[in-house]
Amino acid sequence: MTGPILVTERLELWRPQAGDLAGIVAMVAPDQVRRHLGNRTLSMADEFARLQRNAGSWALFGYGNFIVRERETGAIVGVCGVFHSWRDLDGFDDVPEAGWIFAEPVWGRGYATEAGRAALAWFDRVHGPCRIACMIEPDNHASLTVAARLGFVACDELDFEDSRVVVLQRAPMPAPQ
Repeated sequence: MTGPILVTERLELWRPQAGDLAGIVAMVAPDQVRRHLGNRTLSMADEFARLQRNAGSWALFGYGNFIVRERETGAIVGVCGVFHSWRDLDGFDDVPEAGWIFAEPVWGRGYATEAGRAALAWFDRVHGPCRIACMIEPDNHASLTVAARLGFVACDELDFEDSRVVVLQRAPMPAPQ
């Protein structure tokens, strides 16, 4: 990969590369970042497996999470996009899933919304509009706000991996006239 797939005012969105692992690990190292990710402990092996799953989504389905870099610095500041996962949940599996994780120093700057809008617009353009789901812990108010800005609405609440989550969906967007 020689360049970004998408460029916004402040960000570049790249397909994942093997060399991204250290930046991703640094991004999710703070406890506050992992708090709404099942509050798991940091593990290089787990982050490597996550990077491989994300690359696999791209290889098998033609879409996945983007590695988000600041245009100004080139630093990895987030992971955001639409990916294919299997969560063993009725009405959720085999549906494209949106998600985002951003580094704590960039929280509150609007990066998640900016990257999410670009990723969803790209997905709709390349793959066609369809239902897209996401899940967020109910006390993750910042992510729920981002989801609302991106057009997601709550449709269910359930237990998933020892956490309560809100399931949201974005209905297919009409094609531009």
